[in-house]
Amino acid sequence: MQPRNHTDVSEFLLLVLTDDPELQPLFVFLFLCMYLVTIVGNLLIILTVISDSHLHTPMYFFLFNMSFTDIYLSTTTIPKMLINIQAESQSITYTGCITQIYFVLFFASLENFLLAIMAYDRYVAICHPLRYTVIMNTNFCGLLILVSLFISIVDTLLHSLMVLQLTFCADLEIPLFFCEVVQLIKLACSDTLINNILIYIAASIFGGIPVCGIIFSYIRIVSSVLRMPSVGGKYKAFSVCGSHLSVVFLFYGTGLGVYISSALINSSRNTAVASVIYTVVPQMLNPFIYSLRNRDMKVALRKLIDKILMVFQECIL
Repeated sequence: MQPRNHTDVSEFLLLVLTDDPELQPLFVFLFLCMYLVTIVGNLLIILTVISDSHLHTPMYFFLFNMSFTDIYLSTTTIPKMLINIQAESQSITYTGCITQIYFVLFFASLENFLLAIMAYDRYVAICHPLRYTVIMNTNFCGLLILVSLFISIVDTLLHSLMVLQLTFCADLEIPLFFCEVVQLIKLACSDTLINNILIYIAASIFGGIPVCGIIFSYIRIVSSVLRMPSVGGKYKAFSVCGSHLSVVFLFYGTGLGVYISSALINSSRNTAVASVIYTVVPQMLNPFIYSLRNRDMKVALRKLIDKILMVFQECIL
């Protein structure tokens, strides 16, 4: 098999979820609905936070950013998959593949940092309530977001530039429905040692530190809550953290499921299905988790929907 320089590669082939023509319309309908639910749900969260002054707090500021991240992460992968299913095509251009790698890495990395920041926010709110407004001030919250953006951009740009240095062989089929950096590196004919080392280092630092921060925050939170004399206070504290914990378990749980399935199951199609769950389901369910488990969000969301319905009725009349 003769290696080809990356400049000679015009396209890669993505894995289709089904080869059955009768099932393709069903898959298009299913994932289109999931994508629309993701967009509408996260947009409602964004509009709710903007429209209600009671939600102009650090917690909802971070939730606002999380919703934007979920929208963009879903948009990076699902539309291309729908187009390919509809067109019965597996191809994605070289430029499109590199671009997709960049944005998937960027938004996944940013979501990882946002979850850690939100855990720290909950830690300060419960363990240091009297100093909460001093610690989580506007400038500090903005700085946390900017630092997360900067690290995500630099890390993702480094991975993408390293991929550009690779050469590829005749086998250009990626066993996922979107371009993913690890799978693309496996297709390379050139030496990938530096790429793999970079991935392990980045995952250990930029993945490990946020996860450790989340674990540390919740150890301190649980310790503080258990010392509360009031049962009502304990319930309120745990309910405040419930939504965030659900999202954390969903994000990292599905990611761990993809890793385990790819390591233990020798089936590219099963791995592809697991990757769909990881890149689609958390982003779709996050708005429901935060709106259904949060009383303030439910009240504000109900007000927003009432306003939208009133405007709609006035336009009709």
